[in-house]
Amino acid sequence: MIVLDKTYQKGEHPGVIAIDHGLCKGCDACKRHCPTGAITGMFGAVHSIDITSCINCGQCLVNCPFGAPYELVDPVDDVISKLKDKNITVAGIIAPAVRVAIGEEFGLPAGKLATKKMYGAMRKAGFEILDNNFAADLTIMEEGTEFIQRVRHALFNEESEHGHIGPLPQFTSCCPAWVRFVELYYPALLPNLSTAKSPQQMAGAVAKTYGAMHVWNKAPEKIFTVGIMPCTAKKFEASRPEFNSAYQYLAKEGKAGAGSSYPDVDAVLTTRDLSTVLKKMNIDLAHEKETDGGTLLAEYTGAGTIFGNTGGVMEAALRTAHKVLTGEEMKPLEFKKVRGFKGVKTVSVPLTDKKYGKKVTVNVAVVNGLRGNIKPVLDDVVQGRSPYHFIEVMNCPGGCVNGGGQPIQKNGSSWLEAAMPWFAWK
Repeated sequence: MIVLDKTYQKGEHPGVIAIDHGLCKGCDACKRHCPTGAITGMFGAVHSIDITSCINCGQCLVNCPFGAPYELVDPVDDVISKLKDKNITVAGIIAPAVRVAIGEEFGLPAGKLATKKMYGAMRKAGFEILDNNFAADLTIMEEGTEFIQRVRHALFNEESEHGHIGPLPQFTSCCPAWVRFVELYYPALLPNLSTAKSPQQMAGAVAKTYGAMHVWNKAPEKIFTVGIMPCTAKKFEASRPEFNSAYQYLAKEGKAGAGSSYPDVDAVLTTRDLSTVLKKMNIDLAHEKETDGGTLLAEYTGAGTIFGNTGGVMEAALRTAHKVLTGEEMKPLEFKKVRGFKGVKTVSVPLTDKKYGKKVTVNVAVVNGLRGNIKPVLDDVVQGRSPYHFIEVMNCPGGCVNGGGQPIQKNGSSWLEAAMPWFAWK
């Protein structure tokens, strides 16, 4: 286990959420939803967040009845200033879960799909659209083929061109709160995480390379990338110093431009933040005309769309694995056994690997809501008795749709799971 007073790299946001002591009533609601026990303070006393054990998920924020937790990282005004700068192209990277939630901030019914209205409102504000569903499609091609390589190595001793990638089970790596959880509490399992970046980080790199050169015809240093996410942990993820691959690539090609290194994603707005940006610019999403995204980077498949729900990444990965291994599309294409709000879902999928002429049974698990659900799964992996080959993990109950950056409901956003003591997983 790593030392908790050294959990942030130089340049990273050292925690993205704090508690306003003037509003905190010590009611322990935040503790009941914290997956790591990062919140300190006796019942009835003012609470605080220990940033060294916090995974930045924001579940305390969306479930506090008094609005005491708040975000420390607020890029709203900076994004607006970039939108007004005619020399800067601002690329908005829109996550799938945002489009079914942002309408609530403008009086639309809860759960209303507002993709094209959001495109219209954002383009009016000055954004170029890079739909994160496009990047989710890239992610699943990377993550799905990586999984196949790991399976073929384990079963047939096949080596990829890059050598042995990592052990089974393979874990998904899209959720930054989950990745930080592994780093803090199960570092021995880091090799099991997929080597694929999250869609947000892939999108940022694409925007400043292919997007800059072939879509917007702008110098990469003039592209300002903004993740628009249902997740507070994405603000932490974007600040990680290793995520400057566009700059590294362009520097090798002599195309990085003048100045110092720049990140793949410059800023992250939550769903709530985007609402604030639009309102400050006097744009009412509910009354905007529906428009298209405008470029190739706003095109995507159904596989990218379902990333926002628990089981979505796994379903997309299974579709990819089935196609690559068998040469045929999975029928039916919808794999409903990994859907639903159950904390841990498991299924076995029989496949035939045409390359080797062998039948393969893939055992998968889907975990949503870390607290109370993840520890038994991880302990089995650590002790070598896990039956699974691929495990999807999302920190928030139900997946990204209940992320810490979504509109706040009066009764809290994590009602899908019964409250339990924060220490139950320890």
